[in-house]
Amino acid sequence: MNVRLCIGAALLLAAVGSPFAQAAGDREKSVMAFQRIAQVMRSPRCMNCHTATDHPRQGDAMRHHDQLVMRGADDKGTAPMRCAACHQDANSAGGHVPGAPGWRLAPLSMNWERARGDRELCEGLLDRNRNGNRTAKGLVIHMLNDPLVQWAWTPGAGRAVPAIGREEFHALLRLWESTGAACPPNH
Repeated sequence: MNVRLCIGAALLLAAVGSPFAQAAGDREKSVMAFQRIAQVMRSPRCMNCHTATDHPRQGDAMRHHDQLVMRGADDKGTAPMRCAACHQDANSAGGHVPGAPGWRLAPLSMNWERARGDRELCEGLLDRNRNGNRTAKGLVIHMLNDPLVQWAWTPGAGRAVPAIGREEFHALLRLWESTGAACPPNH
């Protein structure tokens, strides 16, 4: 092949952007976005309900829920300690009892507590057998709109919000999905 032709093809690819370079750049952006998303997912606001235990956790220390509340078959507590007995559609006056519509634990299949690193957390999140049969786009829609997810940024008295603001989290979710929903490599 002609050297000029090869150089010309390389310059053309550089000018218009190689699909291979774009794909590599998208993957890097996607991984970086997920690593920031994981910071939110590991906050007590998420982990208290995405637990691998038979009970919810509570507070920033993620202690066993007061009153010995248990998960229950439908993830909404057991009689007489059903979640809705205390947790209403909004935080209580003064914010001491948190609330949002549909208060409940995440199903055991959606626990993140046992994930050993960002890659395992990401792979579990994307596993449709564990995530409610959601695609990456469906996960983003869920995390952008679910009242329990949004509650994390208005948790009431004495509870820390995630390290990343809600708008930045939403933007990172969109970026992660639009660039391929890539998972970080193992370290």
